[in-house]
Order: sequence, then C-alpha cells, then structure tokens
Amino acid sequence: MHAHPHDHAAAHGHGADHDHGHGQPHQHEHRHADSTVHSHPHDHDGAHGHGTAHDHVHAGEAMAERGDDLHYGHGPAHVHAPGMTQERMVRIEQDILGKNNAYANSNREHFQRHGILALNLVSSPGSGKTSLLTATIERLRGRYPISVVEGDQQTSHDAERIRATGAPAVQVNTGKGCHLDAHMVGHAVQHLKLEGRGLLLIENVGNLVCPSAFDLGEAHKVVILSVTEGEDKPLKYPDMFHASDLMILNKVDLLPYLDFDVERCIEYARRINPDLEVLQVSARTGEGMDAWVAWLDQAMGQDAPAESAEELEALRRRVAELEAQLQEARQGR
Repeated sequence: MHAHPHDHAAAHGHGADHDHGHGQPHQHEHRHADSTVHSHPHDHDGAHGHGTAHDHVHAGEAMAERGDDLHYGHGPAHVHAPGMTQERMVRIEQDILGKNNAYANSNREHFQRHGILALNLVSSPGSGKTSLLTATIERLRGRYPISVVEGDQQTSHDAERIRATGAPAVQVNTGKGCHLDAHMVGHAVQHLKLEGRGLLLIENVGNLVCPSAFDLGEAHKVVILSVTEGEDKPLKYPDMFHASDLMILNKVDLLPYLDFDVERCIEYARRINPDLEVLQVSARTGEGMDAWVAWLDQAMGQDAPAESAEELEALRRRVAELEAQLQEARQGR
C-alpha cells in the first residue's frame, strides 16, 4: 500500500496544468524506478454501497423491465449508479471525457508530428494480447522502432515479457481503474522517449467495456477476441466492437478443439460495425501473422516491407561500385 500527498495546484506534464473538481472520480499517479506507473482513483463524493435492499427505482434512474430481466443504462448517460440521477451522470461523464479528449488530442498531435503510429489494443483478459505483441515484435525486428505501453491493474509481468524481446516498454498500473486514459499514456510516452517514425503499441487493461469510451490519441483501436471466449462477444459488448477498426480473432489454432462458429462471430461483429476488418490469427503457431504484419505495414504507410539495415547497406555499396565503374569508363574515353 502506498500513501502519497497530492497537490491539486501542480502541473501534470503536456505543457498545461489541470485540476480535478470535487464531486467526480479522478486519478492520481506515481512512478517507480522500474518504469512502472501507478494510478489510483479518488472520489471525493465517497462510495455508496448496497448495504440495504432496494425495492424501488430512484428518481432520474433509467431502468426497464422486460419479463424477468432488468435493464439499466437506458437514460442519456447509458450507465447506472444508485442514488445518482441520469442528468448528473451526463454532466460527470461529459466533464471526464472532455478532459480526456483534450489530452488525447495532444497525444495525437505529438504522434502525427513525429510520424508515430499508435494502436490501442483492447480485449477481455486472457485473449492473448501480450503473446500477440511479443510475436509481432519478433517479426518486425529491424523494420521500424517499436515501443509498448502496458496497462494492468497491478504487476509488471507483461512489461517484463515485452522488454525480454528488446523493445522498450512502460508498465502503467491503474490500481482500481479499469482502463487507461489519455493522461496516463501521455506520461508513459514521455518516459519511452519514442524515436521518430515508429510504432507504439498500447495494450489496454483487459476489459471490453470502459476502454471503448476513452480515446488515447491512437490512430486505430484493435479489438482482440480469442476463440475460447464465445462468438457472441460482439453482441454482448457492442461499444467496443463499434469503436474498433480491426478485430483480430486470436488462438485459431484451438478451433479443432472448440465449439466456436467463426462465420457467426464475424457476422455478429459486422452487424455492430459493418466496416470492421477481421483477421484470423494464431500468435502461437504464426498462422495469419503475415496478414497482421501486412496490415501494420499499410497503416505505417509502407505497402511493401522495408529492407533491413543490412540490405540497405549492401545496396548502397553496389550503387557506389557502379558509380565508380561509370566514372572509370568516362575517363577512359
């Protein structure tokens, strides 16, 4: 457990100050020497538990009954909190997302100015995001610089796996938080010292709900769905699939052992997002990885794979030899 003083008047990077209004949840961060960044939520309104049974709906709450089912979040805020009206939820949501979007726009401008392609990888826990990242880094080695931001509630296990590949990584631990936000990513980018014209892979906290609403300044959201999870995930968590540009159907090497309907899953996903691209991949066997790398190359603006440093140097030497031969031929005339 860590105790930290907080100065609400202090500046927090990005070239601008910000403050936190009382009456809304917000995050505080601290960083350890091992590049782990912790973020802790603080809510000055206090927590309101369910200590008593409720047999009524509070004024302003949106709840609908359909047969034996209860459906919350039908109001303008699309969420439910006991004792809080939908109108207040809307105000809080707009304030939080507005501040986040300002940081996201700053991140996006930074990425565009330095030629960095930032991808926000989202999924439920256990989809194989980190394994996919390590396999991707191995395949792209020497092609262009790759850096990683790892998001989890606790531990630096995933960042250590990324660093073992040789790629720089910063672990962001969110504490009680269920997603990364643009402010956290901005701090992580400062510690990464990204090289120009590179790839930034942001592995979000395992969660198919909250990360869908938070722009990190990325060029694309990539949702990863494991075939072990069930093909109806897009219908259960539509916001995430609607917000994503690409769905990677991972662990397809396990399909012979599972009752998973690939075509039905893709149909469900495109019912939510007709423009969603889909790739079928196995990070373990390498199946589909060439298509994923080609997608990355195209997103980086490289339709054809870039030559390695050794190939470029050999090409330069050959050009120099030809120029020398041409010069000799001209002098011999």
